[in-house]
Amino acid sequence: MPVISVPHAFNEEDLYVDLGPMTGHRLFLKCEGFNFAGSIKLKAATEMVESAERGGTLRPDSILVESSSGNLGVALSMIAASKGYRFVCVTDSRCNLATRLMMEALGSQVHVVSDEHATGGLLGARLAHLRALCAADDRYVWLSQYTNPDNWRAHYFRTAPAIARWFPRLDVLFIGVGTTGTLMGCARWFRSWHRPVRIVAVDSVGSAIFGDPPGRRMIPGLGMSLRPPLLDESYVDEAVRVEEADAIRTCRNLARRGFLFGGSTGTVVSGATSWLARHGTPGLTPVAIAPDLGERYLDTIYQSNWVQALYGGDAIADPRAVRASSD
Repeated sequence: MPVISVPHAFNEEDLYVDLGPMTGHRLFLKCEGFNFAGSIKLKAATEMVESAERGGTLRPDSILVESSSGNLGVALSMIAASKGYRFVCVTDSRCNLATRLMMEALGSQVHVVSDEHATGGLLGARLAHLRALCAADDRYVWLSQYTNPDNWRAHYFRTAPAIARWFPRLDVLFIGVGTTGTLMGCARWFRSWHRPVRIVAVDSVGSAIFGDPPGRRMIPGLGMSLRPPLLDESYVDEAVRVEEADAIRTCRNLARRGFLFGGSTGTVVSGATSWLARHGTPGLTPVAIAPDLGERYLDTIYQSNWVQALYGGDAIADPRAVRASSD
């Protein structure tokens, strides 16, 4: 019987869903949402905080600050509450209401940026606010998930080896990209493995991570309006882009089979299934990483009015749902 005394001590990461019956392609989905933070970001948050403590950057009077569209903010809120730190999360209007309320319930302060930076969009505005906070008070400690190598080290030491234990014949790994911490950690680890693994990065259309012009993105979690400093494209074999409407359709189709996943997971699964439809061969062993679960998206991607207002009725894939909305 597991007994823990701090919330970040629990993380179930050896659960996979066989998506073959649902997608028509052999695909194993690694579920990373079964912890008290509800996402894969618990690993990066834990590694960054504990590294800062070991290095003396974090002191008892420190105030943690970070920019996050949601999941990392929740993870840091949980860890800060457990360790007795104050935490300020700087986010923007795309952050789900449930996520903001969760951070506040854990005792964090949430600052929402609404005006875009002249050149960096909403992310640029968030970063500018963080720099101003740190310049005004030296108690603020910015972990900087976008530049902190402990972000990718968390996945180098934990996520990649966990996948290798269960899939010693892994052929292709699909990883969603934001800060690219998960991507870089896993790609670096598998680069020196006993067999070649094709690393496929899954990005959102409207993201500038791989050099595309930034565009509208309404689903938090994946994508960035700037190129991530952690990204080293030499470790990436291929990048696929997914329209947000396709990610929503995927999430809602999985939910109709009883699996409620978040927008990031819908994007990764959509990208993986489209890639497998083009390149899949019999006997291929593919794994995709599901960063989060779906409860925080109930008022967005699982809310038909929200989806139709932003993406139109075609984003709701189930014909029964379309007929019901027109009755």
